[in-house]
Amino acid sequence: MPVADDCDTFVLDNGGYSIKAGYSSQSSPRTIPNAIMKAKSEKRRAFVGDQIEDCRDLSSLYFMLPFQKGYLVNWDHQKTVWDYLFGRQSFNLHPEKLNLIFTEPYFNFASIQEGLDEIWFEEFGFQSLLRTNPADLSCYQNKLDNPEEKCCLVIDSGYSFTHIVPFVLGKRVRPSVKRIDVGGKLLTNLLKEMISYRQLHVLDETYVMNACKEDCCYVSQNVDRDFVRAKSRGSTTNTVARDYVLPDFTTRRRGYVKNEDVSTGKPEDGEQLIRMNNERFMVPEVLFNPSDIGIQQMGVAEATALVISECEELAQPWLYRNIVLTGGNVLYPGFKERLETELRSLAPDNMEVVVRVDPDPVAYSWKGGARLAKDPGFSNLCVTKSEYLEKGHNVCLQRFYL
Repeated sequence: MPVADDCDTFVLDNGGYSIKAGYSSQSSPRTIPNAIMKAKSEKRRAFVGDQIEDCRDLSSLYFMLPFQKGYLVNWDHQKTVWDYLFGRQSFNLHPEKLNLIFTEPYFNFASIQEGLDEIWFEEFGFQSLLRTNPADLSCYQNKLDNPEEKCCLVIDSGYSFTHIVPFVLGKRVRPSVKRIDVGGKLLTNLLKEMISYRQLHVLDETYVMNACKEDCCYVSQNVDRDFVRAKSRGSTTNTVARDYVLPDFTTRRRGYVKNEDVSTGKPEDGEQLIRMNNERFMVPEVLFNPSDIGIQQMGVAEATALVISECEELAQPWLYRNIVLTGGNVLYPGFKERLETELRSLAPDNMEVVVRVDPDPVAYSWKGGARLAKDPGFSNLCVTKSEYLEKGHNVCLQRFYL
């Protein structure tokens, strides 16, 4: 287990789907599911975070989530996950010797913020605290990676929402931040409904179908062309369809996609298949066209262009040329290319469009937090425990730019 120095900082990127956590001296975080899970095969035991790896049968998992619709609503579940993460089985923290960098959702409620300050200082007893948004840490990391850039636009597409956050000269432009109500959870649920209606009842198989979504889906560069291919019956003309082999939890813990040449739609001995056809690109398509499923909102590209148009005119060229993608949804093959193509058609002709993606976009915010902890001015951003005990929650409201 990593051991903290006396002056070390612990970085906790607390997402709705996963928690990315680690000391600032580490090169990469430890990622665990932010959930408590129960399995049919072991009804008496609850699996917290990455304890799910000990579970033999992952079919019909029941999830108890601390976050609903992007906000922390079940404090008991969240505290159970934190206790496991900070306890002897994981990091074995001594909070009284540590500073904490903690990420919270955008547009967070004041009552949740107050509860967070109370739990970190009064219950866990951390030495000092910095509460911030993931995009702020991503912007800081981007500034270190690209010091010549004056502005930055972060697209954070996560479990519950997709947020578009502009930064001008390192400062977030609050009034221009936009949210699209499409995230990974909605896409997994959409895939479950599609497959259940067309092939096999999988509405209870959230864990399995989430893995199927991650393995099979991609963002189409030309939806009409892919639709024509998906409608084709011939194996040579239909280059979209693939067979997804479901896990049996004896020989396979996770399903896998068969190659195009062996995806015949016919199961071999002991296999259970799902035939993935237009679902492969129609599920992620909702990120670019939410109206496809009745959500009357802009897609990612249109919303990005709107956000940039709301910023001051001098900053707009800089924002277009430094767009940073973070969050799990940007891992879909073709996401970056599709966004670049659509933004190029929406942006003014004289402006360059550059979209950047880190090799690990899920941990990008955490890395920014780890680098920020080494910044000479880091202590000025934090609230110490003594300040909190003297002035209460108000000192956090004044110090943190949220």
